[in-house]
Amino acid sequence: MPLKRALISASLLVFVVALATAGPLHAQCKVDWYFGIPCREVYEALVSQIKKWATIASCAMGGEKCLYKLESANVHFIAAKHTAPVTKHVDDLSFRLSSYDLYARCHVSALSVSETWYTVLDHGTNYCNLYNLMEGSGLTGVPGYKEVTSDFICTQRSSANCTVY
Repeated sequence: MPLKRALISASLLVFVVALATAGPLHAQCKVDWYFGIPCREVYEALVSQIKKWATIASCAMGGEKCLYKLESANVHFIAAKHTAPVTKHVDDLSFRLSSYDLYARCHVSALSVSETWYTVLDHGTNYCNLYNLMEGSGLTGVPGYKEVTSDFICTQRSSANCTVY
């Protein structure tokens, strides 16, 4: 009996360690971005890009740079949705914008979460939902641009192919 308990305890420990190091248990992505420009400019660029990619037309050449829907927006918070053109899966996006120094440089904490409860692996789709907007709006090229994320807080980030997703 003690051997059985030891095996169960060891198995439970391995399971808990695997969960703690594997990242999110649901397809999602959290990214922090830093920009050397004011949040007003970041806000305007993101809202403009979400509106620009609202229809299926922008996906005519492939990829998923389309079907974004602006839910609400102000200079401090943006909420949107993205629908995958093929699978029709919907992801919820949020962007929290805040100035982080005396020069009014902007920090954006972004999150994309799959509405489909059973989605665990997403091929980096939730990362691409966010990154595509940053790149499409030109924000990846502004002074002071920096991205902070990892596979632990962003499902399959390291294998994401944002030309596809």
